[in-house]
Amino acid sequence: MAAQTYISISELHPNFSHPRVAGIIIGKTDVRSFPDRKNVGVDRFTFSFTIKDSPDFFINVSAWGNDGYINGLSNGFSTGDCVIIENPLVTNKDPDKGDRYCPTTPSLYRLLVSEAHSQVCLCADLGTIDRLLPLIHLPVKDSRDFYSLADIVANGQKLDGTVINILAAVKSIGEPKQFTTSDRREGQRLEVKLFDDSVSSFPLVCWDREAIQLVQTLIPKETVLFISDAKISFDSFRSGMTATVNSKTIITVNPDTREASLLFSYAKEVSESGALDQDEKPEDVPVDSITDVYTVSQLKHKAQENPEAFFGITYSFVSRLDLDSSVSKVIKARCSRCKFLVTEDAQSCSNASCPGRDQPLSATAGFDLLVDFTDHTGTLQACSLRSPVAEKTLGCTTEEFTRLTDDERTVMKWRFLLERCKIYVKIVPSAKHRSGTRGVLLDCCLADPGEVKQHMSALLQRP
Repeated sequence: MAAQTYISISELHPNFSHPRVAGIIIGKTDVRSFPDRKNVGVDRFTFSFTIKDSPDFFINVSAWGNDGYINGLSNGFSTGDCVIIENPLVTNKDPDKGDRYCPTTPSLYRLLVSEAHSQVCLCADLGTIDRLLPLIHLPVKDSRDFYSLADIVANGQKLDGTVINILAAVKSIGEPKQFTTSDRREGQRLEVKLFDDSVSSFPLVCWDREAIQLVQTLIPKETVLFISDAKISFDSFRSGMTATVNSKTIITVNPDTREASLLFSYAKEVSESGALDQDEKPEDVPVDSITDVYTVSQLKHKAQENPEAFFGITYSFVSRLDLDSSVSKVIKARCSRCKFLVTEDAQSCSNASCPGRDQPLSATAGFDLLVDFTDHTGTLQACSLRSPVAEKTLGCTTEEFTRLTDDERTVMKWRFLLERCKIYVKIVPSAKHRSGTRGVLLDCCLADPGEVKQHMSALLQRP
């Protein structure tokens, strides 16, 4: 069927007979049951979903019926699917009853779906799907109408019990926890950690299966959420604020807005810099206190078994050292106050949590390299080698490096490349890296052959 045979949500009216509506599902609740007042001992089942067919219009749909019909219908589609609804009942909203617990919509009406009169099916018309799909990335509230996580923390218990909008990035996604309530109903709970440019970790709690299934598909540190109508409460157990997804909440994944785009860029940068892990890893230790020696495979194995950062020495060959790349890839500018990456022409630091963000930018240029090192057991890729460690290792300041010719940089590179080095390294678990680990070089120098022989023979004897 052509798209024009659908009635748009903005034109719906109770007087229409046999309306046919197409939309993309932007929210969906779990199935619930209630005792049927007309039939003692029988339960009625229901769930709701919200569909959108244009940037400004969306409407709630409620389905009622028996166990088999409602659960079968609910299992037939998810948030993000495009559906066609045939012959729903168009009825006035009732703000004192069910609509109190549904997302707030611009429509005066809601749709009722029943087995006897209506049909809901997945849309198969590619033209309609192409028209509807972009709508999933448009928030249902004004894209500028949100609280930052710092606003929530700062307002504290004044916000307890309120419903607000939040724009934040996903830091981590917990495991769902199953439980049984006192009246023997099965339940589940999942916690997501959010962050933005003002707060590095903030809890979002999901109780509904539908919400849990949605957030489990997200990629941490690469996803931004606009959460409309999240409930904010004070958690006395943690002595802090938490956000909760409820039946009124609509989660827009990677919103197509300027504010979300800025936050996405920030999230990508802070994730790649490793700054996001700062609050969850121990401080660096003095290099001369590090004594444990590892092969590369032992470093990887320990990282998989150990969720905490740890330190070690490895006698490995430097197998990648891009000193002959363009200078802008070797030397980068960071804010002197918060160590955030900045561009040289920036007027101020772009890290919102920087203590000197409102002041003129004070930046320091330094080596910022990614190094691979290899031994007979494998390779650890993309380890950070930054100033001042890089300057000590290379025996060269950034100013001296910029004055070197291309040939001189190549000679410097080959002083280390494919040479056995004694490398002091910090290993940090990292979901972003394919290996699951990220290495930071704390010291690196050409290895003494006698020392290498002594330690390698000890490693080979180690079980």
